[in-house]
Amino acid sequence: MGKRIIQRARGHGSLTYRVRRKAFSIEPKYLTNLKQGDEFEVVKLISSGGHSSPIAKLMNKEGKIFYNLACDLLYEGQKIKFGGQENGDIVFLGDLKNGDKVFNVENSPNDGGQLVRSGGNFAMVMNKTENEVTLWMPSRKEKKFDVRCRATIGITAGAGRLEKPVLKAGKKYHIKKTKSKLWPRTSAVKMNAIDHPFGSGRGKRIKSKIAKRNAPAGRKVGHLSPRRTGRRKK
Repeated sequence: MGKRIIQRARGHGSLTYRVRRKAFSIEPKYLTNLKQGDEFEVVKLISSGGHSSPIAKLMNKEGKIFYNLACDLLYEGQKIKFGGQENGDIVFLGDLKNGDKVFNVENSPNDGGQLVRSGGNFAMVMNKTENEVTLWMPSRKEKKFDVRCRATIGITAGAGRLEKPVLKAGKKYHIKKTKSKLWPRTSAVKMNAIDHPFGSGRGKRIKSKIAKRNAPAGRKVGHLSPRRTGRRKK
């Protein structure tokens, strides 16, 4: 009898595939009630296993605390201002100039920051209108945002993390496990036919397959509800 395929095993939520809550106990997120001129101090820089960038613990004079991703060259004791123009300051996208670099960008106003959060990444302001700001994203595509969305000025700390090769398989395994990612991943066509719908030694040069919408969990593999099919025209 075959085993459950990886998709089903992960969905079952056993200890092998469950997220380590400790690695994600700190959530870098903007406060919803920040006002222009609010000032915070960097109390501590935290190394979090679940994030590729250090996290800054910020506190104001009243003792209010929140966490944000650290920008490059941030140091403990540095003052962070909402509405400032220095590295590490938090601003509305509408207050930026063309060419400014930002990270931890909100997808919609007051969502706390959703995009451009990995170490060494940044987005650049390309164009501004009365209601929208266009950013050049790390994916090398342009994306439009509301002028009320917030972001942090600068480049995310932790650049260069991919420059040094991981020489040992064990080290790579533990790095991935810390971030709750499965590694190594076995190619489906290399499995036995009983373990995966793409398995068996026959027909390894397969075309991409589109799973049926009503397929059961063990059969629902390949492209799920793709937007388009066929060759892309040049």
